[in-house]
Amino acid sequence: MAITDWPSTQRPRERLLAGGAAQLSDAELVAVCLRTGVRGKSAVELARELIGRCGGIAGLLACDPAALGKVKGLGDAKRAQLAAVLELARRCLREEIGARDALTSPGAVRDYLRLALGAREHEAFIALFLDAQHRVLAAAELFRGTLMQTSVYPREVVKAALRANAAAVIFAHNHPSGVAQPSQADELLTRQLKEALALVEIKVLDHFIVAGSQMLSFAERGLL
Repeated sequence: MAITDWPSTQRPRERLLAGGAAQLSDAELVAVCLRTGVRGKSAVELARELIGRCGGIAGLLACDPAALGKVKGLGDAKRAQLAAVLELARRCLREEIGARDALTSPGAVRDYLRLALGAREHEAFIALFLDAQHRVLAAAELFRGTLMQTSVYPREVVKAALRANAAAVIFAHNHPSGVAQPSQADELLTRQLKEALALVEIKVLDHFIVAGSQMLSFAERGLL
């Protein structure tokens, strides 16, 4: 049955407008973004399918729009709508950690990094460049690698930090394997980056490993 055939008190959009978004389920919120379903499936049923395919909301939001194109009935318009929601969420979190000391809003930092990296199938290395008050100046993906390895060059990281006029930096990369444990190579790279940036008086505050919903902090582990 199409959502338009449902009683108005049960339709996601009407419920959202009447009582707020918090009362809707994950599938209903996604359905509001999709607006319409496909033949034989309501927008809510399509949303449930997408969430299941992607392993949850975080996976859906971080999924490559091109990959979503393989889902029957999910055309360019719907993929664009989902991609827009993801980007708005990223910008909201980036604004929050940009307006406050990143170290006093660790939840926002972690949420941003999970959203940016958690569901990626290939490794990526990103940096949050901070000012002297530890507010975010810029967020940049510096390197992208294969399924198993990313090549990170300290000289390029230093150049990017200087361009941003950063006083400090937080690094993060993902483990597509789903295991949020640092390898010897991860620890060696962190030491190299810390030493290289110290030469230009830029402090490394933390290095996070993101593996799906899991996250490890080098600072909390005493690895910095």
